[in-house]
Amino acid sequence: MARWQDIERAAPAVAEGGQQLLYQFGIGLGYLATVGPDGTPRVHPFCPIIEGGGLYGFIVPSPKRRDLYRSGRFAIHSFPMEDRDDEFFCSGAAQRELDASTNERVLAKYRADGGDSSPGEELFEFEPERALLARYKARGEPDNWPPDYLRWMAAAN
Repeated sequence: MARWQDIERAAPAVAEGGQQLLYQFGIGLGYLATVGPDGTPRVHPFCPIIEGGGLYGFIVPSPKRRDLYRSGRFAIHSFPMEDRDDEFFCSGAAQRELDASTNERVLAKYRADGGDSSPGEELFEFEPERALLARYKARGEPDNWPPDYLRWMAAAN
């Protein structure tokens, strides 16, 4: 599986733009989409954490965590910007991160960004298979469509 660092290496503009959008409010903020047991999508706000070449999130006991355990499939989308419609999206498969040192390092980064953890949270690494960055002109500017699309896709094995 690919990691965040694979986007950084192969498509640095996509990774840089995605990180800027995910961290536009200081702490990482985005929407996490998972697949429910009946196959329907579910969308949840969450705090993505980019650290050490990976894309992570602490997930509380919840339907979204059960979805990740069951199928692992995810999509992450950035929050909207105030003055333009730029957006970042990535999707792939999530894995529970069991390495204690990685958990400590990611938690330290999350806390440094202003986050706080809750009892029972588990760390997942989100392993992207594809990513899309859409860049628009500021709202109200002429010729604002279509946006400039930048894409990344993991190499086929």
